[in-house]
Order: sequence, then C-alpha cells, then structure tokens
Amino acid sequence: MRLLKFSILSATMLTSAHAFAAERTEAKDNAAGKYAGASEQPRDIVVSGGKEEGVTATKTKTPVVEIPQPVTIIDDSVFEAQGAVSVSDTLNYVSGVTANPYGPDSRVDGALVRGISALQFRDGMRDIFSYYASIRADPYNFDRIELVRGPASVLFGQGSLGGIINMVSKTPQFESGGEVSLRYGSFDRKEAMADITGPLTDTVAARIVARVRDSGTQTDYVSDDRVMISPSITFAPDAATTITLIGLYQEDDGGSTSQFLPLVGTILDNPNGQLDNDTFIGKPGWDRYDGRLLQGTAMASHQFSRDLTVNLKARYIDSDLTYLTHYPNSYSSPLNPYLDEDQRLISNYASGSIARMEIFSADNNVQFDFRTGDAVEHTLLAGVDYSWNRVRKTSGYALETIDIYDIDYDALSDFGGTIPMPGDTGYLYGSEEDTKQSQIGFYLQDQIRMWDRVSIVLGARRDKARSTSYGTEVYDQSATTFRAGIIGELVPGISPFASYTESFEPIGGTDVYGDPFVPKTGRQFEAGVKFHPLDGIIVTATAYHIKEANRPVSAVVTSPDDPDVVLTGQLQIGSLTSKGVELEANAALPGEISLIANASYNEAEVEDTGHQLDNVPKFNASLWAMKGLRLSADTAAKFGAGVRHVGKNRSYGTAFPDGLTTPAFTLVDAVAEIGWQRWSLSVNATNLLGKDYYAACLARGDCFMGSERNVYATLGYRF
Repeated sequence: MRLLKFSILSATMLTSAHAFAAERTEAKDNAAGKYAGASEQPRDIVVSGGKEEGVTATKTKTPVVEIPQPVTIIDDSVFEAQGAVSVSDTLNYVSGVTANPYGPDSRVDGALVRGISALQFRDGMRDIFSYYASIRADPYNFDRIELVRGPASVLFGQGSLGGIINMVSKTPQFESGGEVSLRYGSFDRKEAMADITGPLTDTVAARIVARVRDSGTQTDYVSDDRVMISPSITFAPDAATTITLIGLYQEDDGGSTSQFLPLVGTILDNPNGQLDNDTFIGKPGWDRYDGRLLQGTAMASHQFSRDLTVNLKARYIDSDLTYLTHYPNSYSSPLNPYLDEDQRLISNYASGSIARMEIFSADNNVQFDFRTGDAVEHTLLAGVDYSWNRVRKTSGYALETIDIYDIDYDALSDFGGTIPMPGDTGYLYGSEEDTKQSQIGFYLQDQIRMWDRVSIVLGARRDKARSTSYGTEVYDQSATTFRAGIIGELVPGISPFASYTESFEPIGGTDVYGDPFVPKTGRQFEAGVKFHPLDGIIVTATAYHIKEANRPVSAVVTSPDDPDVVLTGQLQIGSLTSKGVELEANAALPGEISLIANASYNEAEVEDTGHQLDNVPKFNASLWAMKGLRLSADTAAKFGAGVRHVGKNRSYGTAFPDGLTTPAFTLVDAVAEIGWQRWSLSVNATNLLGKDYYAACLARGDCFMGSERNVYATLGYRF
C-alpha cells in the first residue's frame, strides 16, 4: 500500500512539474541563464566566504567578517553533496559540533555544540519545545543552515548555552526555475523530489517544495516514509514591501532506529556473541513513530525609508504524534541485565505515548540605520518576540521478557494497537501531561560600524517566561541578558574579535528549603581571529569559555528551624564549564576547487566532578573537498570526498565510577556527479568504507549504533 501511494504521488509530482515547466517556457528562456546551459551542470557548490551575509547572529543581514563571533553557513548545495538525509547530517562538517551524538535517530535531530545540546529554530523562530511530540524537519525544505555558537538569549530568549541551529526556508523567486529528481539507495530507499519556483504576475511569485519517500532503515522492521509538501507565495507590490506566506504539510510513518541495546552484548562481551547492529527488539507492526505536522508561517518586511525598516514574522504549528516502542531494561544492572545464567533473557519495556503539540511564535522588530559622524554607522534593532506552546500527552508502560538473541515477535503483545492500558499483559502504569509555556521578550541591539573597519555589537534583553501544568504554576520567572562584541580589520584580511554573551533557562520546582528555583544563567567569553585574504576564503580560529550557574544539584542540609531535622533535595549551587578552541576554514579556489576544514577541542564538565560530560568527545576534526571538471560543451562533472573524525568519549555512573569509554571513529564520505545539458546523475555515499562503530555507550546501561554505509543515486532534471 505504501509503495502504491509512493508511485501515485511520484507520478503526480513529475507530471505537475512537467506541466509547470511547459507553461513557463518563455519566462525560463528569458531568465538570466542560470538554468539554461549545460555549463551550469552539475549544480555549483557554494562555500561560504567572508562577504557572505548571515542573519541569525544579529537578526540583520551582516557579512560574516563583521560579526564578532564564529558563524557557520551551510548552503544546501554543500549539505546535499555531503549526503545529508537529515538536519543533523547537515552539521557533519562543522567545527565544534558533534552531529548525531546518539547515532542515526529517526525520531529527532540532535547535535552537541561545544558539548551542549543546541536548540533548533526555523526562520529565526523556535519550533521544537518538547521531546517526542513532533517529527523531524526535512533538509530539502531549506536554502541553508546557519549555526551560531555560544549563548544567544539576547536575541532569542531562553535557550541553550551551546548555540542555536537556524534553518532558513526556501522562498519564492521572481526568476523561473526548478528541479525534479528521483532517488534510489540503501535500505530500499525510494524518493521523488521537486522544487519549483517562478513569478505568477509582476508582483506575485510562488514556490512549491515536495518530497515523497518510501524507505527502510538500518534497523530491522523500522521504516522511514515521508510525504512533505511546502507551498509558498510572495507578494511584492513595490520595491519596499515584501510579504511571504509559507505552508507545510508533512506526514512521517516510521519507527525508532535507536533500540537502546544493552552494554553486555554490544561493547561488553556476552557469551552468546555481539548483538547485530540491525537488531530490533520491539513488536513489528506495533512499534512506530508516526506523526503529522501542519505549519503556517507569515513574514513581512516594509522599508518606510532608506533608513527605517519594519520586519514582522509569525508561525503556527499543529503536530500530532504516536510513538510506540520497546527498550530492554539494562538500567537496573548495567553489568548484568540478564535474567538467566546464559545471559539471553532480559526484561523488555513497552512504552507508548500519543501527543499533541501546538506552537505559536512571533518576532517583530524595527531596524533604524543612522550615522553619528562621517565614519560611524549604526544599525539599531528594537524588537519584541513571543512564543506560546501547549503539549498534551497520554502515556502507558508495560513490561515483558524476551530472549534478545532469538526474539519471538509473535509472543509480544500488541496492546490492541495502541498504548499499554490497565488490564494489558505486563501493564505497569500510565501518565498524563498537559503543559503550557509562554515567553515574551523585549530586545535592543546596536551594530556600530566605524571607518568601515571596526564593528561593535551591543545588545540587551528582558524576558518573562511562564509555565503551567494542568493550570498549576511550574515557574514564572524573568531574566535580563546582555551581549557585547567587537571585531576589527587591523590589517587587510585579518580581523581579531572578542565577545561576551549571556543566556538564561527557566527551571520548574523548588529547592530543598521550599524556595522556587531561579533561572539557570550562562555566560561566555570568546576571542579569536578571522583571516579572509579573498572573498572566497575565510579561516576562523577562536577560543571560548562558557560557564553555567544556578545548576540544581543534590543536597542534604539541616532545617533552619530545627538543626536536628535533616532535609534532602536540591540546591542551586552547581555549575557547568565548557571551554575549548576551534578552527574552521572555508575556501573556494581556482580550478573549481572548494575546501572545508575543521578541528575543535572541548572540555565540558560539571564543577567538582573532574569528569567530561557524558557522550561529549574532547576532539573532533573533518576535511571536505570538491573538484569540478568541464568535460565538453554539454557535459560537466564534480567529485568530492570527506573524512570526519569523532574522538572517544566517556560516561560515568555507579557501575562505572572510572568511566566507560566509547572508542573514537573515523568515517569517509564521497560524491560523484555528472551533468549533461539539464540532466544530472549523482551518487552519494556516507560511511563509504562501511565502518562498524558505536556512536555512544552510556554507563546507565545502553549503547547506540553508529550510521552504517548509506549509498544512493539521484537522477535530476533542472529547468
């Protein structure tokens, strides 16, 4: 049935694309030639340079060399060449980032930035507020991914210390063009994709981005099927006004590639041997991660004068998700979780949840450009943003027993096709959740450009955040954050910089004395240099020190009212420190050669433990290279290869007081593409050498498999 749906939608997509192309032939032929000649095939690979503009770090269009902190922009042509099939994959070749820290995860996108999980934004507005209440974003929907490292609360409110990942949506263009493509690859991956844009009238342009996928994964019985369609329209009545509306419907039918396999049988020896990487420990047909997502975004900009611009953005998200899964109980006794002497039988949890998530976000600001002298320019940004979200979730849990080396799938309960309920086999308990969160923030930023050599960024923000659960207050907290940075081109092509940034994160609950928690706060000091001898080359070297305060830690104290009474709970006396150095280089060189090179060293630990944070490698490095060739007037080719190294990491716990080590691993990726006239054929391979490895093994008791070799071919047509 899924294959039938895939075939019908694929045919419809290609037929519609062909009709659109026929209707737009004249406009296409009159376009600037971007799609008209074979010399443009295959697609050019864009490597960010010093003059490229980013919008995430300052919420204004600012050249990267004028931003006093490292900013990475990954163009879609780059991450597609690198074989990215998820948003996490787009960060495989970025300094300071550990992408997919728990291996390929079909449920969520994950990345550690400077040792800390980063928050995900779309077009400058946060779109993930809860675990396992939504489906993953599709990278085909974005023009580029922008990564800002370090705290970013001054512009984005409560957030991660490590940084933010901002996905920039594809929007309509007033030049006709597009592409359609078919893909087939490993795990029986079958896909059809289309991206078509162009003018409807002199003042209206439209775009449609779509993907249909029917695919398996590296885990047995786990699919990765998707239908995604994103129409958008732009109204530009004059040169000063732009209004864009973006819609999105996405439906995923899949499961969890993470099976949480026990340490004993993966990284630790079991007399029955090592469990296969593709081991599935659930109930085929019951286990699933199925979601539906509806999303509407509106963005408007009006320039009242050359110096005054108003920007308005808002988004509404409605998400439904059914998550049914199994995981073995390796946590009660990580060193021997088995129930028999032969070490085969293990308790197996069945976990089910049905979730509904609603999100409304808005970000509105005024940009005013002015001078305070002939050589001093200001870009003043004043704004207010607001977010509200509600998550409702019903969950149920049960426990059964399996022979993990010879699973009898038929014997496992299907719980009537829904979550475990009272009366079901092995039922343990259930839970309900209804949580609301809201936040409003007012921010002010001044970017000062002096003598066209020195840039200063100053910012301040005031936030109020509130959360309730079934109407009962979880927290109601406020915070003020600041930022300051300076970068200057002391000599041509060399720009040292330094910055200070802050963040905050609300916490629900009370401490051991019954007092409400105050927000966790973080601050970062950073200094470095950007070397940019040419527009197509930028090298950034930086050192940073991040510290988080007000971290709750376990505490045993005496009562202030009675010294004979002992109280147990938490006190906000802990702190986390992340410090390190990063090197990032991007270059577009003569001879159609592009290079991306990265290396980073990070120490991240909780105060007084002396231990690196779980699953956080200290050292990462990567190198990616592309070469273009002109074979004839009608034919061109590109070849690329990359190597990425992720250092070893350790995990600490009661069973492993000295730490459990997950070994380092090095992977090789490659791409080859040939284009003839408007046609292209590419072959991508990630983990080309087929290395078997573990992405993470945790002292709590489980291991996560690394990505297996993934090879796919794509046939495309551009017009």
